[in-house]
Amino acid sequence: MSYDRLSPLDSVFLHLEADHQPLHVGSLAYFERGPLLDAEGRFDLARVRRRIESRLHLVPRFRKRIMTVPFEQGRPIWVDDVDFDLAYHVRLTAIPAPGSEAQLKLLMDRVQAQRLDRRRPLWELWWVEGVSDDRVALIQKTHHALVDGVSGIDVATVLLDLAPDVDEVDPEPWTPEPPPDAAALLVDSLVERAVEPTELARSVRAAVRVPQGVAERVGQVARSVVDVARTTPSAPWNVPVTPHRRFEPARVDLDRAKALRRAAAALGDDLADTTLNDVVLSACTGAIRRYQLERGDRVPDGLIYRAMVPVSVRDESEQMALGNRVSMMTADLPVGEADPLERLRFVHAHMASRKEMGTAVGAETLMDLTGYAPPTLLALGSRLAVRASTINTVITNIPGPQFPLYCLGARMLEAFPYVCVIDGVAMIIAVISYDGKLAFGLSGDRSAVSDLHVLAASVEAAFAELEDALGVAAPPAKATTRGSSAAGTKTSARKAKPKATARRASSPAKKATGTKKASKRA
Repeated sequence: MSYDRLSPLDSVFLHLEADHQPLHVGSLAYFERGPLLDAEGRFDLARVRRRIESRLHLVPRFRKRIMTVPFEQGRPIWVDDVDFDLAYHVRLTAIPAPGSEAQLKLLMDRVQAQRLDRRRPLWELWWVEGVSDDRVALIQKTHHALVDGVSGIDVATVLLDLAPDVDEVDPEPWTPEPPPDAAALLVDSLVERAVEPTELARSVRAAVRVPQGVAERVGQVARSVVDVARTTPSAPWNVPVTPHRRFEPARVDLDRAKALRRAAAALGDDLADTTLNDVVLSACTGAIRRYQLERGDRVPDGLIYRAMVPVSVRDESEQMALGNRVSMMTADLPVGEADPLERLRFVHAHMASRKEMGTAVGAETLMDLTGYAPPTLLALGSRLAVRASTINTVITNIPGPQFPLYCLGARMLEAFPYVCVIDGVAMIIAVISYDGKLAFGLSGDRSAVSDLHVLAASVEAAFAELEDALGVAAPPAKATTRGSSAAGTKTSARKAKPKATARRASSPAKKATGTKKASKRA
């Protein structure tokens, strides 16, 4: 019998999860409130649930739970939740009106700190009343075994509307299938494990007939192993995490980032093919540097941190296919470089070299090979991998829709991503572009990164530094708008200086870019 099994990578996120380390992703979004009210002026939760229920056939795994194989003799499978209860997954809560930004973030911290119940489908939506400025908030959480960043965007696009006036439809009938017998599942898993080595041998024999392809594949894997194995200097947040979380949003107009990319490319030479992702990574590097200097941390010349940068390998045919289709690429961050333009040069040259080496493809190959590992070894290897001092943080940049989304006519004003922290990596930066904005979701362990708001303010300051360095006119000051969650924390690089300064670092990019005149555009 064919079961809907979790992929090796999806299984890793289950194996790594612990009570102090929930492994789900999510978001904090703001919506217009008016269209979501009933005739009495109350949030129309029943209508919202009906709308979501009418779309669930488009994401079948949202009505499936995980079933494990007895004695861990195979990867878990997805089965229908025969007791599926939409009211459990779509909830309504409130903060005291008019709710402040601080109150909403505290609620976000508490909700994201709790593990999802594995006895149920692994997702929750928390609608929040009481938010100021005639808004309602939505806190979303979905297990990383169910979605990656890109598929999460696909799901949001389906559950939400592309226009404010979409007709309501009745939910389609759904009859759950009973779960398989545990003994039969165990036998099937043992048979599958016995067959897998044969299938692997066939693949190897077929590949040997194409020596060039084999060499390229082996080379990619080797480069990935060497890349991941490199150690990096420890950062203050490279510590074990506690069960408590902290979340901070920040925002930058997407046009500002595009203007910086154009200005860098106009310089020609080694920056001619600067990408938007280069600009974002460079700004994140500058924000981390400013954050540490504001804390009074020592930032020595030449200090380089390493970030894990997820890379989607999902093609158009896999749109709306849930699960994880990502590879991992490491990115060196020149935190010790004081000059923002030299930081950009370094990041651009480094990322171009990463792409040419094919390290992301190699990482994907490694994850594919884990499918042939016994599940118990996979679980052990997963835990050991994250304990190694090989990365300092994770930076994920997800392209979102550049048009507004709606729920029952209510426009989604903003959406900030949330990514889970893990032992050894207690601070993560997630970025999503939506409707002309770059929305930064900064997540951290509450003890290790108690001053995460300083990092949020440093994001804006890092973009201002780049504008000064590239001669790009700063955008005019804007009045605080609805959904302006960073209000009160915005810092200008032209006014606020770090408490401490580091000596100007020699830029490794200067040496690299001399021979990097024609890097390929990402």
